[in-house]
Amino acid sequence: MSADGATLWGMAPALAILIAAALPTHIWRWLGVVSAGRLDETSEVFIYVKAVATAIVAALIAKLVVFPEGPLATIPIWARVGGAALGFAAYLVSGRRLAAGIIAGEITVALAFLTLR
Repeated sequence: MSADGATLWGMAPALAILIAAALPTHIWRWLGVVSAGRLDETSEVFIYVKAVATAIVAALIAKLVVFPEGPLATIPIWARVGGAALGFAAYLVSGRRLAAGIIAGEITVALAFLTLR
């Protein structure tokens, strides 16, 4: 077997993993692009999917605040809850700008981490 054939054969597992991992993900993306023009944002199904996605994000944030792991667990719960509350307040005060809420919450938790360790 030539050197080029050996190199190609050695890459076969990596290519198989890439195809096996990328193909299932990209199929749904392609279907989304194709069907995006036909979606009605006011349909019951779309509203339901949006509500479920929002609930999943809210649950993830609640888990990170109440049951954190790693360095976040060293911050007292009152500081984590306070950071989440200040982030939400900044979101509302800024006219519902997501970036403002995220930045305010991150700054609050970072300051708590740096000062309360």
